[in-house]
Amino acid sequence: MAGGVQPAGSHAQISYQGENPVLSTSASARIEPSELARAQQVAAKIAGSFDAKVVGQARLRESLLVGLLTGGHILLESVPGLAKTTAAQAVADAVSADFRRIQCTPDLLPSDIVGTQIYDAVNGTFVTQLGPVHANIVLLDEINRSSAKTQSAMLEAMQERQTSIGGQEYPLPSPFLVLATQNPIEQEGTYQLPEAQMDRFMLKDVLDYPSPAEEAEIIRRIDAGVYTPEQVPAAAASLEAVTAAQELVRRVYIDPAVINYIVGLVFVTRNAHQYIDSRLAGFIEFGASPRASIAFSQAARAVALLNGRDHVIPEDVKTLAHRVLRHRLILNFDAVAEQVRVETVIDAVVAAVQTP
Repeated sequence: MAGGVQPAGSHAQISYQGENPVLSTSASARIEPSELARAQQVAAKIAGSFDAKVVGQARLRESLLVGLLTGGHILLESVPGLAKTTAAQAVADAVSADFRRIQCTPDLLPSDIVGTQIYDAVNGTFVTQLGPVHANIVLLDEINRSSAKTQSAMLEAMQERQTSIGGQEYPLPSPFLVLATQNPIEQEGTYQLPEAQMDRFMLKDVLDYPSPAEEAEIIRRIDAGVYTPEQVPAAAASLEAVTAAQELVRRVYIDPAVINYIVGLVFVTRNAHQYIDSRLAGFIEFGASPRASIAFSQAARAVALLNGRDHVIPEDVKTLAHRVLRHRLILNFDAVAEQVRVETVIDAVVAAVQTP
């Protein structure tokens, strides 16, 4: 890939030369209107079940739906009390998924997550006991409180969709989705997530405080008993319907021009001094990896499907820019010292690349 790139002060244009980009779909894989309507109906039912439990948080709802439809893992960051656990439970209940919550602590061991072998004294053999990661939706609460050794135990599960116990591999159920949370304001007793693990999360969403009207609605729902354990809503969709929707997402058409646009965004993060303001470019320590391009293409397909389209448009990519890049664009100490937000740098990157 080369050529077609313009310096700072104009839009960057990344183009292929001497290569023929592979089309993402073919005429035989065309999505029929009836298939699109069914997938939208499934997504709408899940969204409705989510809204019955969670007040506001529309972007979080979209992020969780994108993760569910693509199998991509989601990292959630917010202060305590913004319904992260409630949101994860609501999605799991909506699709009758096996849900497990793991509270991460400094003394949490890898075997506490993936499982271990227990000696059976009666039969004189070892019996494998699978850990809580063997579920459809796994919530890792305060993931940055677990040690690096325990965090590394999740890498195989997140990337390979399997665990290894006693030299034997155990596949994880399908669909499989990891939702991890971290608290940005409390650093005592925490471990910074390694970049390799951060990169395995498709999206990172940062949750905001509810508005006064939304907070009042939360209190009304508590008084009405909406959050009591007995109030478990009926499943809005089956796991089979989710799997079918995942297959449909893979068939959503993404034009080579949009692929070029995605690659251009990621390319500029690695060569920022050529395309964006030199001051902002100086805050970037490392640009995004190829996983960012993959996350863009997969997540954009899901966003297109949620919006009733069988093809991706550039706006689908733009709406995901913060969530795909904020944990992959590594800023240096100067950015921290000057309190420069990573979203500000991402906005400059997006503005520097010409929209197809």
